[in-house]
Amino acid sequence: MSKLWTACVAGLLLAGQAGAVDLFNGKDFTGWELQTTPAAPLESVFTMLPGGVVASTGKPAGFLVTTASYRNYKLHVEWRWSGKPGNGGVLLHISPGPMDRVWPLSLQVQTKNGSVGDLLPMADYSFEEPPTSAAGTAPIIKAHMAADSELPAGEWNSADIVSRDGTVEVTINGVVQNKVTKATPSSGRIGFQLESAPYELRRVTLTQLD
Repeated sequence: MSKLWTACVAGLLLAGQAGAVDLFNGKDFTGWELQTTPAAPLESVFTMLPGGVVASTGKPAGFLVTTASYRNYKLHVEWRWSGKPGNGGVLLHISPGPMDRVWPLSLQVQTKNGSVGDLLPMADYSFEEPPTSAAGTAPIIKAHMAADSELPAGEWNSADIVSRDGTVEVTINGVVQNKVTKATPSSGRIGFQLESAPYELRRVTLTQLD
């Protein structure tokens, strides 16, 4: 029975990965570009480590961004703090337009220690649901819905983000933490923030849903 169970689990895992594409090729940063203030060479901020791990210094302020744009997809991201836990985020639907300081027009999935799963509309980004932050305060935040599901510092966290026709749902370590509808823009590039804290990424995969 145990062998049958193991085979079933393995089959489900393979099915879940079907069609998934690694956004990092494990060798270099082809398909990515860095935008920071002040400007910095990409290789001075991000490093490819053995085992498909991408390490970031967390600074200067800015973001690493794909050169390709995406619309309907499932994005899987695993990250951990390699030093003192701090602030960071996954940026979705990065598009041309106004900037919020050094941040682009985008929807931020917060990975900040203690606030994982919060959603922040950056610059002129919008969605249907009201924010949970007080009116007139900045930043605008739609806080995560369930109890905190972030793992202890140093452990690998996972985010599964499904974006389909303007609806974005965020699951953190298996717990559904947020959802918005009528997200605008509903497509764009994908990025990772730099907000001073060093971190590592792995298993960053994207499955197209179209």
